[in-house]
Amino acid sequence: MLVFPKAKINLGLFITGKRPDEYHNIETVFYPVNLCDALEMVAVTGRKKKDTLEITGYKLPGNTDDNIVIKAACALRKNYHFPWLRIHLHKAIPAGAGLGGGSSDAAFMLRAINRTFDLSISPDELKKIAASLGSDSPFFIDSQPAFASGRGEILTPLSTFLTGFYIVLINPGMLISTKDAYENCIPAKPEMSLIELIRRPISEWKELITNDFEKTVFLKYPEIKRIKQRLYESGAIYSSMSGSGSTVYGIFFKQPVIPSSVKRFVIYTGEL
Repeated sequence: MLVFPKAKINLGLFITGKRPDEYHNIETVFYPVNLCDALEMVAVTGRKKKDTLEITGYKLPGNTDDNIVIKAACALRKNYHFPWLRIHLHKAIPAGAGLGGGSSDAAFMLRAINRTFDLSISPDELKKIAASLGSDSPFFIDSQPAFASGRGEILTPLSTFLTGFYIVLINPGMLISTKDAYENCIPAKPEMSLIELIRRPISEWKELITNDFEKTVFLKYPEIKRIKQRLYESGAIYSSMSGSGSTVYGIFFKQPVIPSSVKRFVIYTGEL
């Protein structure tokens, strides 16, 4: 089976508090975009007693045996039986980019195994398994716009509301650790919930909707801040860093002209 795990962007991200389990509570809106990895799996027979993974495209840190795709298969094997797999993952979504690439790969792996081997696992159960792999992984089971709270795993579905707009994703190639980004943040309760702010006209978002990670990431990586400024100078209605970075996106009314100063960093442009 061949599937195409989607990327996501964060429309706003408020870090609202530190949890007893050392994670943070957040508010954000996850919105899918059409930048995709490619994930293919085939069942293998014989004496092989493990799943194997080949990765092409963007380089990923760590050993392939520790990749989240393998972990997704292992999580299902705890309660379900299916053949050992040979897996090929082609990465078009860079790692450490704030686009949820790894979490999406894991969720689409769960979905693909469930469908291929007729395991009859409900979407809610798949989301529970996905949550054990990554806080934003449950979102990718449906891959539909959603308001996220808690660690990012509590999802409130939203209608698709950016149809017809254009988006540019720019990634300068810096791998930012989400753990490090959280360690430097100062949680605070927002004056108004993001689920209310997102309903305001997109022309008002620039003044209302922020990403709390930008405060510290921009200090350490001023190039990322400059990319956001270039997107606004190029006519973006709204621009933000996605997640903990390093990708910055701009939303436009029409197909934009990419500024030459950042053109080499563009990884995706198209309609939302």
